Amino acid sequence: NMKMELTISKYTPGMRPDITIPSSKMFDLLGEQGIRELVNNHYDLLKVSAVKHLFPQDETGLKKAKEHSSDFFIQICGGPMYFSKKRGKPQLYKRHLPHKITAEARVEWLNCYKTELKKLNLPDDVLKSFWNYLDAFSMWMVNS
Repeated sequence: NMKMELTISKYTPGMRPDITIPSSKMFDLLGEQGIRELVNNHYDLLKVSAVKHLFPQDETGLKKAKEHSSDFFIQICGGPMYFSKKRGKPQLYKRHLPHKITAEARVEWLNCYKTELKKLNLPDDVLKSFWNYLDAFSMWMVNS
């Protein structure tokens, strides 16, 4: 149950907020499996959302996207460096450029995460740390 409000910061074009990586307690508590599950469930919500056109429609593509995203979040939360080992430097803004990401799409993406995060029984400080990361990081991805 969620005592803490996860608020989505307003995006202003060109905003590049400072990003603080999430607490490594996120990885300690959820482990690799838990983070993969979170990302998996997030993508399952996205593929039926208003921004589904931004994500692979085929199972193979979706599976790959889930894996890349999971690898990234495992790494950023203090787990093994899967993403860098498999794909090199994250350079996420560049990787997302082919997709037209609007401020509205960002809100939809964050809301899907919010739905999934509410189901996890994470301590407030860990949840807040991860949410603040998503909120700021997602602003960097807006490109349209």
